[in-house]
Amino acid sequence: MSDRQTAMRDFLVASGWGDASVTPLPGDASTRRYARLVRGGESHMLMDQPQGAETPTAPPDASEAERQALGYNAVARLAGADCARFAAVAAYLREHGLAAPQVLAADHAQGFAVLEDLGDALFADVLAQGGDEKALYQAAVEVLARIHAKDAPAQLSSDKPLFAYDQTALIAETDLLIEWFAPLALGRDVMNAERAEHRGLWKAVLSKIEGGRQVFVHRDYHAQNLLWLPQRDGVARVGLIDFQDAVAGSPAYDLISLTEDARRDVSPELAEIATQHYLDVMAAQGTPVNEPAFRREMAVMAAQRNAKIVGIFARLCKRDGKPRYLAYLPRVWAYLERDLSHPALSDLRDWYDRVIPKAKRTLPAMETP
Repeated sequence: MSDRQTAMRDFLVASGWGDASVTPLPGDASTRRYARLVRGGESHMLMDQPQGAETPTAPPDASEAERQALGYNAVARLAGADCARFAAVAAYLREHGLAAPQVLAADHAQGFAVLEDLGDALFADVLAQGGDEKALYQAAVEVLARIHAKDAPAQLSSDKPLFAYDQTALIAETDLLIEWFAPLALGRDVMNAERAEHRGLWKAVLSKIEGGRQVFVHRDYHAQNLLWLPQRDGVARVGLIDFQDAVAGSPAYDLISLTEDARRDVSPELAEIATQHYLDVMAAQGTPVNEPAFRREMAVMAAQRNAKIVGIFARLCKRDGKPRYLAYLPRVWAYLERDLSHPALSDLRDWYDRVIPKAKRTLPAMETP
């Protein structure tokens, strides 16, 4: 038995679950692991997040240089291996009537937690089995409207600030495309002049939407991180997971994450239904949105997110030996091309067409799951 397994067993004993059966669940792209704990008629989830598995984040007032020195997690405002941040975000969501799992026991120093089991009915699976797309997406949008009824809090708990999803983080994410995808597609590194132009264009676009309202942003709000709980009422019908990287940012971000899902096709018609429902619910609850400005912001944040995902999936393949993520790239590029058609992004569209033309975006290797 490894030291980590011994520590996990000791934690389970101390938390009263030492006699439960432990069934590991499939992993994802992160360093976290989950297992289902079953004892008699009870079922809970074990979260195993080794605390030294990722580079640390940085204080909210850290300079860009200080964040750069700490590594990518600090630059991009990722939580890293921080079990306590997961617990703080879960508590914040539950305070607002949302179905985040209750944390029943935790050892934050070692990175273990026993969580409420929300089941296995991921939106992605329910939809694959013929579930009602419109109903599920509208329910997910109502959760966002509940979250967006209030501005982002400065603090999640006394020692856990909600970091700003600032331009430094957003640009670091778009850099992933030129750092990881472009060499794969072009057979060469991006030239310094191309890199500088790419960054400059993104800074110009992002600067035009700065200063807007900031809300709690889940940051990975899509059909594989949402669970359908039809036995519950209202917004609590949507179970929320994988939210530890939450930030304060644009109200458009999570809506785009939902409607331009890298792992499943979301038709433009369904995306429009979800968007209009969001606008309607926001107005009905007394927090109306300026629709033209919001739709422009959606286009910018959609392009930013999809550029990031292209880079992340290429990195997962090249650095982490997970080539299955390349199978998603044609879908993500299709979203990105649609996003770049917005007039506000015309200069960026020209850059991508010139430096990474369409013929370079669908290589044979990318079509292999």
